[in-house]
Amino acid sequence: MADEQPQQSTTHIFAVRTTANREDQVMDFLGSHIKKKKLEVFAVVRPHGMRGYIFVEAKDRQAAEQAIFGVPYARGILPKEVEYREIEHMLEQVKHEVDIRKNDIVEVIGGAFKREQAKVTRVDKTKEEVVVELLEAAVPIPITLKIDMVKVVRRDTAGEEGIGHKDDDDDL
Repeated sequence: MADEQPQQSTTHIFAVRTTANREDQVMDFLGSHIKKKKLEVFAVVRPHGMRGYIFVEAKDRQAAEQAIFGVPYARGILPKEVEYREIEHMLEQVKHEVDIRKNDIVEVIGGAFKREQAKVTRVDKTKEEVVVELLEAAVPIPITLKIDMVKVVRRDTAGEEGIGHKDDDDDL
């Protein structure tokens, strides 16, 4: 009977104050810190458009404090715990699953290849990565990117026709 309830009450969400515009760096430091020390921190979230704060889901306050201890640009944990329903509206935009499929034409929206168009050759949903080949490249070189670094421009709806065949695309 006692085994049914703990899943809901075993995690807590804490707001971590950070230096403004350094949220991504704090998240990177936290991620490596948590893995290295094997802390009981389950998620680190940076809500889009919110400056100066990130949220940490941990077993307890002590685990969250251990995670941020010594992390540059982390300024501390707010004294009051955050209820999930208070931040749920900030997380909705990432709730839906990204629908990227093999042979989709995508535009790279970040990094060194920003604004380049590419064809998806493989999707790894567990790692949240896609392997693409740039369309404008003289020689197709596979590039691995995070799923959020690309957006679908055109979908290969014909299945095995059109974009799917390499021979059809050669204009050389």
